[in-house]
Amino acid sequence: MHLSAPIAIVVAGLLIGNHGRRLAMSERTREHLDNFWELIDEILNAVLFVLIGLELMLVHFEISFIQAGMILIPVVVLARFVAVGVPVTLMKPFRKFTPHAIRILTWGGLRGGISVALALSIPNVPERDMLIAVTYLIVVFSILFKGLRSGHW
Repeated sequence: MHLSAPIAIVVAGLLIGNHGRRLAMSERTREHLDNFWELIDEILNAVLFVLIGLELMLVHFEISFIQAGMILIPVVVLARFVAVGVPVTLMKPFRKFTPHAIRILTWGGLRGGISVALALSIPNVPERDMLIAVTYLIVVFSILFKGLRSGHW
C-alpha cells in the first residue's frame, strides 16, 4: 500500500488507545495499565535527569554564557506566554477556559528534559557549548523557580 510505517503505528496506537480502552478493557485493566505506564514514565524521567546531571559535569559555564542565560530566561517565558496566550484568546469564543488559564499554562510549562536532549544533540559547532549552557540555565530556572512556585496559585 506504500504507507509510512511510523504513521501507521501512530494511527494504530491512537485507535487502540482510544477505542480499545473503552470497548475492550475493564476498569481494573485500565487502572493497571495506567499505573504501569505512569511507573515507566517516572523511571524514564529519572534516567533522563540522571543522564542530564552527568552531562552537566562536562558543560563549560563562562560568564558570557551565564549572562546570556539570564537575559534569555524572561524571553523564553514571554515566548511561552505568546505561544499559549494567542491560541487560548482566539479559542475563547468557542470554548470555555478556567480562570487564569493563560497564566497557569505559561508558568507551568515543561521542565526541560526535551530541551536539554535537543541541545545535547547539536553537532560539534563553535556555538554548541553556549547553547548547552544557556539551555541548562533555563531548565534549572524552570525546575527550581517555576516548579517550586507553581503550587502557590
